[in-house]
Amino acid sequence: MKIATTTDNFLYHFDNDIDRIRELHRAGFRYIDLSMYFFTPDSPYMSDDWRTPVRALREEADRLGMKFVQAHSQGGNYLRPDPEKAEFLVAATLRSLEICRELGIPNTVVHPGCAEGLTKEEWFEKNKAFYQRLIPMMERTGVNVLIENSTVANTKGKYWANSGKDMVEFLRYVDHPLLHACWDTGHANCEEGSQYENILALGSELYAIHYNDNRGLKDEHLIPYLGTLNHDEVLHALMDVGFSGYFTLECSSSLLPPRRRKVFEADTRLAAVPLFAQQQMEVLMYQVAKHLLSSYGLFEE
Repeated sequence: MKIATTTDNFLYHFDNDIDRIRELHRAGFRYIDLSMYFFTPDSPYMSDDWRTPVRALREEADRLGMKFVQAHSQGGNYLRPDPEKAEFLVAATLRSLEICRELGIPNTVVHPGCAEGLTKEEWFEKNKAFYQRLIPMMERTGVNVLIENSTVANTKGKYWANSGKDMVEFLRYVDHPLLHACWDTGHANCEEGSQYENILALGSELYAIHYNDNRGLKDEHLIPYLGTLNHDEVLHALMDVGFSGYFTLECSSSLLPPRRRKVFEADTRLAAVPLFAQQQMEVLMYQVAKHLLSSYGLFEE
């Protein structure tokens, strides 16, 4: 299994993806999960000339001997009662599919939405309508869109297809050959039940993973071994389900940005995580992932 990680690891240190992938390369990564989670209306990727920065990004990846293998599309909640934000989320997601095609990325994660008071049946119906808006672009680009499990720690008790069984049921309900699943180990670590059984329930629908750890109480996106995730359980599940995708790390919150830290207005010189600390964390992240896979004879360069 080849190790990938997200460009979000250097989200707060650089304002462009070229510098971010250079840092990933320096730490040992060769496979990239492109985060398009934080697009804004003034992002270069949302401009009429969006192909120019995408082309430059691909050229730099080629120069470094790196490959884009996975992506995460725009974050947000389509089912929130804000039509303007909902429409931007759709527009940014459609653009992300075009970017995936330009970069040769086969799979991108697109979160479902949730809303207060929805039953499971209503959640299925409303999210089907959302994904159907993406289908023409999915078919035009050939890019797989992947739903993802969440956790009640994030959804505050609102219904979400968090189990492998419910995820497969939703995929059957939408019934499109380009819609599949991504399993997030950190989200699942906050839930009751067996990750092994949930991953097996996904079966051939499992096209990607987000591998991250936490302490079981909230979604933290930590490097493996900083939390309580049972790595043996997950690795056995991936082997037994015949998972052939990338071992994609999503551990970008192991060091927290200033907005997540208490404020001292009089002096902020130590508020931001220094670049050298994130660089060292990145090396550790790669080496820990290599250890996990090598322990089961799964590591591939």
